[in-house]
Amino acid sequence: MRVLGIDPGLRTLGWGVIDSDGGRLSHVANGHCTSLGGEDLAPRLLDLFDQLSSVFARYRPDTAAVEKTFVNKDGAGTLKLGQARGIALLVPARAGIAVGEYAPNTVKKCVVGVGHAEKRQVDHMVRMQLPGVEIAGADAADALAVAICHAFHCQTAGRLAQAVAAAR
Repeated sequence: MRVLGIDPGLRTLGWGVIDSDGGRLSHVANGHCTSLGGEDLAPRLLDLFDQLSSVFARYRPDTAAVEKTFVNKDGAGTLKLGQARGIALLVPARAGIAVGEYAPNTVKKCVVGVGHAEKRQVDHMVRMQLPGVEIAGADAADALAVAICHAFHCQTAGRLAQAVAAAR
């Protein structure tokens, strides 16, 4: 199963692609989409949409996952982040694939073992689970963590479905 993880952001949207085969994870690619600066929101969102669509077309994931937005002190900033998150949800949905959504603490707990881990801890554990990976930056590391979290949740759901089918 090929998984695309997305860490939404208006300036920088991180993405990471992994392959999951049973319990084995392997790195495929990672990077970031950047919107051209400026104040006009629509062209910035279009930049992100076009770049993420290109990533999607190139790597053809089977499933995708997006980190949920958390509310911060700046309401306008949260709203803009939500719009970038909409792009992150739209691209895979447009291709007809399922999109998982995970809170930042859920991702951290899954990858690091604690829900309030720091970014450097997430980066370290992503490198441990994907040996030899070269990470394009903090946003790409977060996106790979989202992909890892989704792969584990999909595995668990698959095992549960098999157990239920076997019990019938």
